[in-house]
Amino acid sequence: MIVSFHPCFGADKYIICAGRKPDADDLAAVKAADAVILPQGCNEVLYNMASKNCSNIFPDYEAKFKYPGKIGQIRLFRETNVLHPKSVTFERVDSFLDNYGAESENLPFDFPFVFKFDWGGEGYGVFLITSPEEFKDAIQNALNFERAGHVGFLIQEYIPSQGRSLRVVVIGQKFISYWRIQKNTEEFCSSLAKGAYLDFDSHPDLQEAAVKSTKHFCKMTGINLAGFDFLFSSEAVIKEPFFLEINYYFGRRGLGGSEKYYQILESEINKWVYSLGLNLN
Repeated sequence: MIVSFHPCFGADKYIICAGRKPDADDLAAVKAADAVILPQGCNEVLYNMASKNCSNIFPDYEAKFKYPGKIGQIRLFRETNVLHPKSVTFERVDSFLDNYGAESENLPFDFPFVFKFDWGGEGYGVFLITSPEEFKDAIQNALNFERAGHVGFLIQEYIPSQGRSLRVVVIGQKFISYWRIQKNTEEFCSSLAKGAYLDFDSHPDLQEAAVKSTKHFCKMTGINLAGFDFLFSSEAVIKEPFFLEINYYFGRRGLGGSEKYYQILESEINKWVYSLGLNLN
């Protein structure tokens, strides 16, 4: 039996768990299942229940919950020894002050560098810091967020990339890549939400290199549904992809829109089910 918690994918047993915690009936269904399909916005409670009681789960979100937020992703990049911008992480403002003091002396990076909150997406919560005054403001903002219950930030070396970032999306065994190019030279982030445009064709060699790195990373971590962001240094002679972030919930414009995305997702889930020797009724 195949159980689906995904609102757009039917199976032998179809369960909607949005807006509530899984209950005893959900647990019984999972225990009886040969495979479980989870929603893209799956919460940790549902994932843990499914992964502990069924050996076949899609998507594999083990890394998502074991390495949460941008701070967790840096830890994962370090443990897997993949190329990524040098970063220093802080769980709270106090931990930063303990190391660098109120005057922020002897910072690990020269200006400019990047400041990121532990949360956020599509370029929000990410800032290019070009002066001590800007960094002082960023630390104050971090303190304000901390008082409201939102903790954690990191500072990261700046990788000059001429306003270009590469997105590689993995859906099952399918990998799709495209550039996001910022046309506004005054805007730091190259996300679509910040005004960037899509480019599917330029620098196919670099796209191929990033896809290759993504496949290797996914093999190590089990990740099979996510959008990976990469940078290539515009100053480097040898162009290598820097892992920047992992987005487990990602935009779909680069995939052709939601309808196209769900077509790909359904196809890849079906392939996954058949690879287990199972069939959807």
